[in-house]
Amino acid sequence: MNQDELKRAAAIAALDYVIDGEIVGVGTGSTANHFIDGLATIKDRIRGAVASSEASARRLAAHGVRLFDLNDVERMPVYVDGADEIDAGLAMIKGGGGALTREKIVAAVADRFVCICDASKRVARLGRFPLPVEVIPMARAHVARRLTALGGEPRLRQGFVTDNGNLILDVHGLEITDPAGLEAEIDHIAGVVASGLFAMRGANVLLLAAAEGVERILRP
Repeated sequence: MNQDELKRAAAIAALDYVIDGEIVGVGTGSTANHFIDGLATIKDRIRGAVASSEASARRLAAHGVRLFDLNDVERMPVYVDGADEIDAGLAMIKGGGGALTREKIVAAVADRFVCICDASKRVARLGRFPLPVEVIPMARAHVARRLTALGGEPRLRQGFVTDNGNLILDVHGLEITDPAGLEAEIDHIAGVVASGLFAMRGANVLLLAAAEGVERILRP
């Protein structure tokens, strides 16, 4: 199978975690798009979905899946999304598509985070993929200096504005030995909206697709 077929296999496997009659949290990106397409086949079994981006909302709506505003949702059993990197502890780097803040918010509401990935996203240590950090525009230079002091090389994502009207700094060269600690440190920099580290709220379940099939891995 090619990489796109592996992504689809992981996404379809995640349908087993959808609870009948409930609302599903839906992520953003190419793997999440496969999940959305699969969710459309069982849309009559669920109440609807909360999308983590405008792009995912449009795709869900095109399939006729009812959309909910997160503010109107009291309970969400599961959030399904991909990752740019994931380690053995199921901490992740996310935000390659720029939706990290909304992804982090929707994931925080869900009882369970199911991560769907192809095997190339599994790493021994996070940091090979540049870490996205969403920043308030006026704080861009200040945040960049602080990220440099942490050992990274922040680069402005050119021509990109998030759904929240903010900017993304992609931080290269980080050695992430303590994902949760670094997440907390970055999130406390004035002007940072959110970082793409999902460690304090990592995945509960990883569905990892390889040529041999989809492996189910639980958070240690």
